Amino acid sequence: MAQLTGGQAMVQSLKKHGVDTMFVLPGVQLDNIFDALYDEQDSIALYHTRHEQATSYMADGYARTTGKPGVCLVVPGPGLLNAMAGLSTAYATNSPVLSISGQIQSDLIGFGRGVLHEIPNQLEMMASVTKWAARANNPEDAPALVREAFQRMLSGRPRPVHLEMAPDIMGKLAEVSLLDPADVPVESGDPDKLEAAAKALGESTKPVIFVGGGVMDATEELLALAEMIQAPVVMSSNGRGAVSSRHYLAQNMLAGRELWKDADVILAVGTRLSQPLAQWGTDPDWTLIQMDADEEEIGRNHEPTIGILANAKAGLAELVERTGKYNSKRESREDELTALHGRLDDLLHEIQPQAAFADAVRAELPDDGILVAESTQVGYWSSNGFPVYNPRSYLTSGYQGTLGYGFATALGAQVGNPDKRV
Repeated sequence: MAQLTGGQAMVQSLKKHGVDTMFVLPGVQLDNIFDALYDEQDSIALYHTRHEQATSYMADGYARTTGKPGVCLVVPGPGLLNAMAGLSTAYATNSPVLSISGQIQSDLIGFGRGVLHEIPNQLEMMASVTKWAARANNPEDAPALVREAFQRMLSGRPRPVHLEMAPDIMGKLAEVSLLDPADVPVESGDPDKLEAAAKALGESTKPVIFVGGGVMDATEELLALAEMIQAPVVMSSNGRGAVSSRHYLAQNMLAGRELWKDADVILAVGTRLSQPLAQWGTDPDWTLIQMDADEEEIGRNHEPTIGILANAKAGLAELVERTGKYNSKRESREDELTALHGRLDDLLHEIQPQAAFADAVRAELPDDGILVAESTQVGYWSSNGFPVYNPRSYLTSGYQGTLGYGFATALGAQVGNPDKRV
C-alpha cells in the first residue's frame, strides 16, 4: 500500500486501466487531481478544451473511432452540466466514455449553501446520461470505483459511466492499495437459441441481416455469415462501415425498406430496430432473430422469434460455426443487389446540391478517413448516400440528433487517429 492523495489514487487507477489520453478543463475543485496528472504527464496526455461540452464530445469521438474508452474531466455543477450534452450523445450511440468530475467540499454536499459550482443532486442527475455513477468518499475508495467503472462501462452494452470526488478528498492522504483491471465477461449466447437461429438462417430463402452500432467489433464474423447465406447487410446510420460499401451485400436503409418486405428470416444484431419496425411493418410469417448485448433491448420494440443475449463478436462467431451444416449451396445475389444499389444511388443523386457536396468530400477523403456527419443537410444525405469503407469511420449523433456536436467530436476522432484524415 502507498500513501496517496485522492487525486493520485484516481490518476494511478486510470493509468492501471490503460488510460493514456484525457480531455479536460481545469478548475479550482480539480487542483489536486491536476497536480497528480502533472506528475504523470509522460504517461497521460491531456487535451485542454475551452468549454466543457468539448471534453465529452472529444472523448466520444475518440472512443467510437478507436474502440478504446474515452475519458473526460470537468468541474462540478455548470461544468458537468455543459458536458452532459456530449454524454447524452455517447449514451445514445453506445460509446464507452468515462466522465470524471469534482464536487463541492465533502462536508457541504447537500446543504444548499450556495458554494461555488454547487447544484443539488449532482450524482442523481448523472443517472440520466450514464449507465452507472458513483462518488469516491475517501482516497482509498478510488481504485475499486475506477475498476467497477471500467467493468460496467465495457460489459454488455457499452455506455458512459461517471465518477466524482470532492476537492478535499482529492487532496487527502491515505494508505491506498491499487487494483489491476477486472475481467470483463463476454456473453456468447444460449447454445439452444443459437442452434435454432442457425437452422432458421441456413434454411432461409430470403434472409436479411440488419445491424447497428453494436456490431463494430464483429465485422469479420458478420461478413463471413452474410456471404455464407448470401444475406444483404442493411446498416443503420450507426452501423455504416460494418461492411464496406464496395461489397454487393452492403445495403443502406433505402434498400432495407425494399428488402424487408420479401424477407423470410431477419437477423438483427446490435440494433434497436426502431425505424424498420415502426415504419416498415411486421410480418407474422417471418422469423425475427434479435441478438444484442443488452437484455433490456431484446423485444423492446417487437417480440423476436428467437432472442439471443450475446456479445456480437462471440455470438456471430457461433452462428458462423453452426449455420454451415444447415445451409444449402446458394446462388450469388451479386447481380440483383448491385442493381438495387445502383438504382437507389441514382435516386439519391437527384437530391442536389447535397449529393454533390458529399461526393466532393468522399473524393478527397482516403478510404480509411473518418467522416463526422453533423446535423446538416449534407450530413442527413450522407447517412444513406456516402460510401463508407471501414468500421468506425462514420459517426452520427444517434437518436439524440445533437446539434453542433460534430467539430469537437471530430477533434476527438483525430486525437485517437493521428495518421488518418478526419
